[in-house]
Amino acid sequence: MGRGVLTQYAEFLPLTPVTPRITLGEGETPLVRSRQIERETGGEVYFKMEGCNPTGSFKDRGMVVAVAKAVEAGSQAIICASTGNTSASAAAFGARCGLRVIVLVPQGRIALGKLAQALVCGAQVIAIEGSFDQSLEVARGLSDRHPFTLVNSLNPYRLEGQKTAAFEVIEALGDAPDYLFIPVGNAGNITAYWRGFQEFHGREKSSRTPRMMGFQAEGSAPIVRGEPVADPHTVASAIRIGNPALWQGAVAAGNESGGGVGAVSDDEILEAYRLLASAEGIFCEPASAASVAGLLKSTRQGLSVAGKQIVCVITGTGLKDPDTAMSQAPEPTVIPPDLEQIEKAIIGTLGGSSWTRL
Repeated sequence: MGRGVLTQYAEFLPLTPVTPRITLGEGETPLVRSRQIERETGGEVYFKMEGCNPTGSFKDRGMVVAVAKAVEAGSQAIICASTGNTSASAAAFGARCGLRVIVLVPQGRIALGKLAQALVCGAQVIAIEGSFDQSLEVARGLSDRHPFTLVNSLNPYRLEGQKTAAFEVIEALGDAPDYLFIPVGNAGNITAYWRGFQEFHGREKSSRTPRMMGFQAEGSAPIVRGEPVADPHTVASAIRIGNPALWQGAVAAGNESGGGVGAVSDDEILEAYRLLASAEGIFCEPASAASVAGLLKSTRQGLSVAGKQIVCVITGTGLKDPDTAMSQAPEPTVIPPDLEQIEKAIIGTLGGSSWTRL
C-alpha cells in the first residue's frame, strides 16, 4: 500500500505534528524506460508516469500538501482556477477532507475527462466566459474577499508537494539524469522539479542536477515570446495559458540549470502523442506529449544526447482528454458476426495466412 507524499517525504515538507496525514495514494509513480524514442534520439530515455497518480495527473502531489495545510489552518473551502487537472485534483482531495470546493474553468476550454472528475467529486464548477488567466484573476480576488484557500500553483504548498517527483527520479536512477524534459503551462511543475533536484543535491543525495528543458505549445508560449499571450491556443489544453503565474520560476530553472524553455507546434505535439501510444504503449494527454515533442525537436535540430540519461515527464493520462484521442484514431471496423468476414478483415485473404498457429 502506498504511503503517500506526506508520509514518504515528511522530512522534506513544511509539516507540523498537527498537519493531517491525508492521502489518496499519490506519488511513487513508475519510471518507464523507452523502447522506440530511445532509438531515435540515441539517449537513455525514461518516462516519469505521473498519470498513475490517483486523479490521473501530477497535480495530486502538490494538492495533497495544499489541502492538508488548509485543513490544518481551519479552512472549510478551497478554490482554484483550472484548465482541468487542478480542478479534478482539488475536487478529489476536497471531497476526501469534507471541504467545499469551488472551481473556475474557462468556458469550452476544458477537456471532458477533467470536467467530469470535478463534477462527480462534488465541486461547484463555474464556467467563465474568458481564458484561464482571467479565471485565475477572479479566483485570487475571491480568495482575498472570502475565507477560501486558493490551491493554484501560487499556493506555496503546491510546489512543495510537486518537488517530490524529482526525489523519486533520483531514487529510481541512483542520481539525477542529465536532462529533464517537461511541459510548461502555468510553470509550477518545472519550478517544483528544479527545487527538488536542488534540494536533494544540496543534501548530497545526488551528485548533480539535470538540465531543465521546458516546452510550451507555440500558440501558447508567452515565456518563449517574452510577453503574455492574450488569446492562447493549442490542442494541449492543460498548457493553454497565456500568462504563467510561475513565469520567473521557469526562467530561473532553465537559466540556472543550463537548459531553457522552448516551444513545439501542435503538429509536433500530436506526432509525439501518437508515437508514445503506438510505439511505447503510453497513452497520455496531449500536454504531456510536449515533453517528448521537445526532446524529438531538440535532437533533430542537433542536440546530442548520446550516452546521456533523459527523463521526459508524462504529466497526465490520455483518459483526461477522450475527444482528442478519438480525433487521432481511426474509426473501428464494423462487421457482422460472421467468422469468414471477420477473418478476411483481420488476415486479408482467406486461407492465405502465413501466421504460425500457437
